[in-house]
Amino acid sequence: MVGLFAKITLSMLLALPACGTTRPAATAAPHTLATPPRVAGVTVGAERLDKYLPQLQGKRVGLVINQTSRVGRAYLVDTLRARGVNVTAIFAPEHGFRGEEADGATITDGRDARSGVSVRSVYGKTKKPTPEMLADLDVLIFDIQDVGARFYTFISTLHYVMEAAAEQGKTVIVLDRPNPNGDLVDGPMLEPAHKSFVGLDPLPIAHGLTVGELAQMINGEKWLAGGKKCALTVVPLATGYTHATAYALPIAPSPNLPTAHAVALYPSICLFEGTNVSVGRGTATPFEVIGSPAQPATRPYTFTPVPNAGSPTPPMKGQACHGLNLAGAPTRAASGGLVLSYLLDFYQQSTDKAHFFGKYFEELSGTNSLREQIIAGKTEAEIRASWAPGLTKFKALRKKYMLYPER
Repeated sequence: MVGLFAKITLSMLLALPACGTTRPAATAAPHTLATPPRVAGVTVGAERLDKYLPQLQGKRVGLVINQTSRVGRAYLVDTLRARGVNVTAIFAPEHGFRGEEADGATITDGRDARSGVSVRSVYGKTKKPTPEMLADLDVLIFDIQDVGARFYTFISTLHYVMEAAAEQGKTVIVLDRPNPNGDLVDGPMLEPAHKSFVGLDPLPIAHGLTVGELAQMINGEKWLAGGKKCALTVVPLATGYTHATAYALPIAPSPNLPTAHAVALYPSICLFEGTNVSVGRGTATPFEVIGSPAQPATRPYTFTPVPNAGSPTPPMKGQACHGLNLAGAPTRAASGGLVLSYLLDFYQQSTDKAHFFGKYFEELSGTNSLREQIIAGKTEAEIRASWAPGLTKFKALRKKYMLYPER
C-alpha cells in the first residue's frame, strides 16, 4: 500500500477551503476550490449523480459528511444544493465537518456559514441521531472516506445512523468509496464484552470491506438494535474497481493520518494507543513513528511529542520517546496480515511492563486474549493461529456482501 498517494501534510489539509460549521465563509469563490483532482481510474459513488439524484427529488435530505465528501473538486453539500436538492442538515462525525478537530475532541452543533444549513453533531453528547435530529428530513446520505479498520470511528457513526434511520423510518443512501486497505482481513474478532464506539460490530481489526459493503452486512446480519433493518441503498463504485485496486486518497481522511504510509500502517499501529507507547501524535509523522519513555534509550529513534493542530494534548507530551521510525518499514507482515511484530517487540523491550497495557487496549483489540497472549510470551504464529477460526467464519460472511471482486 506504500506510495498510494503523495504526502498530504496536515497544514495543506487545514488550508483547504471548506464550508464552515461556525466560521465565516471563505473569501474564495466556490469554483476556485484548491482541492486535489479526482483520482484517475476510480469513480466513487458520490460522482455517480445519475444513480441517486432521482431519489432525492422532493425529499428533505441530511448529509453525514466530512472533508472527504467530494464530487470531483467540489464539496458534496455544494454539489447537491446547486442541483436543487433540499439539504436540511449536515451531521458532523469525529474531527468535525471540516475534519479539523483533534482526535477525541467533542464536536458541537452549529451552522454552515456558506449555505446556512444546520450542522448537528454525532460525536458529542450523542453519537446516535435522536428522533428530534431526524424529524425534519426524509433521507440520510452517508459519504465519508474509511480506512478499513474496526476502530476507525466513522463506521460506528454509520452503524448508529442506520440504527436511528431504521427506528424513525428514514432512508439511508451510502455513497461508496474505496477501502485503501481493502485487501486486508486480519486480527482478532470483536467480543461482545468489549463493544464500544471503537468497535460496535463483530468484525476483525481489518475488515476488508468498503463502507457500502459493510452497510449491507450490518443490515443483512441484523446487527442494528432490536434486529431492525433500515431502508438502504448503496451507490457503488463504477465497474472496474477491485479490493486490490490502488486508490490514491485525494484528501487525508483525518488529521493524524496525513500520508498513504500512515493509512497502511494504521490497522497495525493503532493498538499501541492502548499502551504506554506513543504513535507519534504531536509530531509531524503520526502513525509513522512509535516510541515511549519506557523503552530503552538505545532504541534507534527518539522523538518528543508536542501540542499541534491534530493533537493539542498528545500522549507523552514533552517526554523523550525512544522507539522506531517506520517511514520505510513494512506495512504488512510476511503473511500479508497485520504487523504484530512491532507490538510483541515493544512489550518485550519495555522497561515498565506492569504499565505497558491500559484499559483501552481491550476496546481496541476487541478481546481479552491478546493482552494475555503477549504477557504469556506467545509467539506471533501462536497468536495468529488463535485468530484463524474467527477469521475463517468472517471471510465466508464477507463474501455474501462483497460488491467488488478481490482482484
